[in-house]
Amino acid sequence: MSMNRRLEFGRPVSSKKRLKDLLVQKDNRFCADCGSPDPKWASANIGVFVCLKCCGVHRSLGTHISRILSVTLDEWSGDEIDAMMEVGGNASANSIYEAYIPEGYTKPGPDASHEERAKFIRSKYESQEFLKHSLRIVSTKSTKSTKSSRQSSFAKTLMDSFRTTSGSKKMEGMVEFIGMLKVKVVKGTNLAIRDMMTSDPYVILKLGQQTVQTAVVKSNLNPVWNEELMLSVPEQFGSISLKVFDHDIFSADDIMGEAEIDLQPLITSAIAFGDAGMFDDMQIGKWLKSNDNALVEDSIVNIIDGKVKQDMLIKLQNVECGELNLELEWLSLNH
Repeated sequence: MSMNRRLEFGRPVSSKKRLKDLLVQKDNRFCADCGSPDPKWASANIGVFVCLKCCGVHRSLGTHISRILSVTLDEWSGDEIDAMMEVGGNASANSIYEAYIPEGYTKPGPDASHEERAKFIRSKYESQEFLKHSLRIVSTKSTKSTKSSRQSSFAKTLMDSFRTTSGSKKMEGMVEFIGMLKVKVVKGTNLAIRDMMTSDPYVILKLGQQTVQTAVVKSNLNPVWNEELMLSVPEQFGSISLKVFDHDIFSADDIMGEAEIDLQPLITSAIAFGDAGMFDDMQIGKWLKSNDNALVEDSIVNIIDGKVKQDMLIKLQNVECGELNLELEWLSLNH
């Protein structure tokens, strides 16, 4: 057992360092798909580093093809980091996925449109049009090497994920995303008691088919998370479903309240203003408190330092008490 394996539960310091060391290698300083500098996202199961705009397309493929994680914001398992290290990054992965790009075919560049990126990325990873032919037919039970044992192991892992599509496109793989949402779960106040004297709360957010959650805070009715969670926003977006639970080792986790978060004020304001970096700090929208929502007070949408943000104070529903502070930030794929 390697030292990095032994430190998996002590994570993420040494593990994240391995990942960041890989990121700073020359070939990984640019997006694997469009060449944009300084990518901060990665497809953990494919083994490539990508930029924010290409990241949005990868998410639309579905996690059965590409599992996207933030290099800086997300928690990585030891297995996910091991897989990235085994591939070696963009140059190694592209030598496989772009082995047969037709002569005269031009990859999208950093300024490519969303449509150009989507067409290329789907051809590259979903249809596997440029993949080495030998890797398209690798059997998961075969021990025969293709070019090297490392590449064979890599290929089997990838092909396992591709086969889950059963030769047909799933609906989730057809979803087009219009942007990304960074949700910072700041803190909870006066949360409900679900154990003897306290609770071990954590927060779950759901948007469409996506689910993200915070860490558990032990024995605290006024927890401070300051944890950032990422969600992709589809064209047909609905509300975010928020639920707070009490973690319980010996039985099912007890619910500690819930709420619905209306994204319409934030997203319509952000899209209407376009590139927020062109504007000074200003208010551009508002989600009004009413008897039909969970707001404690009106929630303002602002442009702050070139970013579209919205702070909100939520009163948890269907529970005796509890409030949550959230900060939302819109990340457009078009700028």
